[in-house]
Amino acid sequence: MQIEVVKMRKEILLVTGLSGAGKTSASSVLEDMGYHVIDQFPVQLTSKLVDLIESTNDVRYNNVVLTIAINDFNEFYRFFANEDTELDIRTLFLTASDEVLLNRYKFTRRVHPLLISNKAGSLEEAISFERDDFDRFKEKVTYVIDTTYFSGKNLKKKLEALFSIQERSNFTVSFVSFGYKHGVCLDADLMIDVRFLPNPFWDVELRPYSGNDKKVYDYVINSAETQEYLQQLLPFLDYSFLQYVKEGKNHFTVGVGCTGGQHRSVSITNFLYDHYKEQFTAYKFHRDIVKHHDETKKMSHK
Repeated sequence: MQIEVVKMRKEILLVTGLSGAGKTSASSVLEDMGYHVIDQFPVQLTSKLVDLIESTNDVRYNNVVLTIAINDFNEFYRFFANEDTELDIRTLFLTASDEVLLNRYKFTRRVHPLLISNKAGSLEEAISFERDDFDRFKEKVTYVIDTTYFSGKNLKKKLEALFSIQERSNFTVSFVSFGYKHGVCLDADLMIDVRFLPNPFWDVELRPYSGNDKKVYDYVINSAETQEYLQQLLPFLDYSFLQYVKEGKNHFTVGVGCTGGQHRSVSITNFLYDHYKEQFTAYKFHRDIVKHHDETKKMSHK
């Protein structure tokens, strides 16, 4: 499959999401990446901004980020849907679990915008209102990032993978390992369950290691069950990626899950990344591997 490398047009990236899910952090990362970030941009001025971007030679306006409130999204979307422009318009929505959002607000002692405006009576209600708003327009969003399990470093890597300003292939793919016991990979376009493969966890010598270690990787990948599975999986992925390229999709995330996210899912993720990285721009991320190493250490001290 041939993936064309293209030079990106001038673009506007709309960044919105649930309050507390990381808009401020994402904006800082995008600014460091070279984007011109405008925070809480009023929708009434959008036409003037578009005229400026299209007419100016100022390179600052080649890549613009507009951070917008979730309740303003539909108005921005309608504007760009009806606007005849040569700009590349993409949208990023940031989300997180209710529990994480509640903890972040308690930790920072910030007040939710809907509480300030008296549109909600409690923090839980405010989060629910915003999640309902997202459900109404989620089909219009280009990218969704769930920051529930993300540190600042992980968010930076994800944003760099999706929004690098450098010339890049017009289709990229991320392979993400995770453990079902920690929750599914919510931003995956496709989830692969590999819990049926031989599990190194039950080998006392292999248990403390991960799929990043050769002994575990070889154990998983070289098993007869895995080899048979890969013979079925790779043609399916080849076909799927090709169809998404034809549809004009920019990025595809494959979540690979096992029970804990340390052995099988990490091994398969590493295999898939190595297999596809020469065909197009590929990334990998092991979401839960740190959690498992911490748990293994605790078990070894008991």
